[in-house]
Amino acid sequence: MAQSTKGKLNFRCPCCFMRDIDMDMFYDEEKKEYYCLRCGYKGDEKDVLRLNEQAKYRYKNLKKRVVSFNEDNEPITFEDYKGDKR
Repeated sequence: MAQSTKGKLNFRCPCCFMRDIDMDMFYDEEKKEYYCLRCGYKGDEKDVLRLNEQAKYRYKNLKKRVVSFNEDNEPITFEDYKGDKR
């Protein structure tokens, strides 16, 4: 998504992103905080980065395929997804 203004880099809104909505946040120079026009979230850069790291944790295995669920108390086995093999 393109930024609307030049200057400080805009981040994705963590609240919208966790609901699968890709929304850029805007930066308020006076208050030194980021805000979202869609959901009303606002926070400083540290808070936005922390919440975006949580979103990355949720989608860390997005491009992997489950090979085996294994037995109880053993981790799930993944392999990289290489596309449709038909």
